[in-house]
Amino acid sequence: MKDQLNLINTALLSFGMSGRVFHAPFLHLHSSFTLSGSWERSKKVIQDYYSDVQSYASLEEILADSSIELVIVNTPIYTHYEYAEKALLAGKHIVVEKAFMCNTEEATKIDELAKKTKKHVFVYQNRRWDSDFLTVKKIKESGLLGEIMEAEFHFDRFNPNLSPKLHKELEGPGAGIVKDLGAHIIDQALSLFGMPEKVYADLRKLRDNTQAEDYFELLLFYPHLRVRLKGGYFIKEAIPSYQLHGRLGSFVKTRADRQETDLQSGKIPFGENWGMETENDFGLLNTEKGKIKITSEQGKYMAFYENVFNTLRNNDQAIVSSQDGINCLKIIDAAFLSNHEQRVVTL
Repeated sequence: MKDQLNLINTALLSFGMSGRVFHAPFLHLHSSFTLSGSWERSKKVIQDYYSDVQSYASLEEILADSSIELVIVNTPIYTHYEYAEKALLAGKHIVVEKAFMCNTEEATKIDELAKKTKKHVFVYQNRRWDSDFLTVKKIKESGLLGEIMEAEFHFDRFNPNLSPKLHKELEGPGAGIVKDLGAHIIDQALSLFGMPEKVYADLRKLRDNTQAEDYFELLLFYPHLRVRLKGGYFIKEAIPSYQLHGRLGSFVKTRADRQETDLQSGKIPFGENWGMETENDFGLLNTEKGKIKITSEQGKYMAFYENVFNTLRNNDQAIVSSQDGINCLKIIDAAFLSNHEQRVVTL
């Protein structure tokens, strides 16, 4: 039962895959949110899924609706700045998908505007609540590996075909794998280790006819730690997506979170088995005490919206703030500069 007096009325700016899979199910299920509807440009389908919501014809219609408190900017990256700015000026809190903006300059301006308008900005980095990453985080924080000396995160896929979404393939300010898959593992690395001192990047275009980078390798340099981040579309055989190597041992883990797959199949994100991995996907801890399998943590994307609620209603702090979005973009901007000039970039 939803508390009508405490509800956060929320509108999506798109009901494509991200709106249908990553946002609407949680807003619909959470007891303190109401999904008011979505801006739909051509296909009018949201009411096929949620009969009591509205299909908005324009952004202006959403912004003019005084009942809407929160706007989800889940549109292509090159639109983020324009839509986020308009929503903040209209007095709305905002959730913005990754990558937060096209560059650090845009992100800093939105952060400053949010402070001026006294509105909250949340960056949708749902992969912080993947079962695999939560397990890696637990191992890192447990101290079982001692001081971490080296870490390596991958976001690999096998898909040599170009995306039908042209904004992902055509050369432009929001295109390319670094701001898509890369933004996930950059954010994960920063959440574990903080900001590095230096960045080196190798970015490439490997698929036929693509105009945007579809391969990346980033090296993040810390005083006593080296972090390697890598992603591409020609990895057919699965390899450990997470590797932590410390003074006392190593931990390796495959990318095995099931939440996206289950959401795409229409499953409801609820219950004790939601976000649980099978034993075959458990990570391996290897220390002087021997090798053991580590039971994976439970994936929980709902935790993101629980934090949004607690920030808006209970004065909690945003777990993924606009500053986190800015830091991620600092790494991305440095990566493009490094690749262009073929040098290590000092932050």
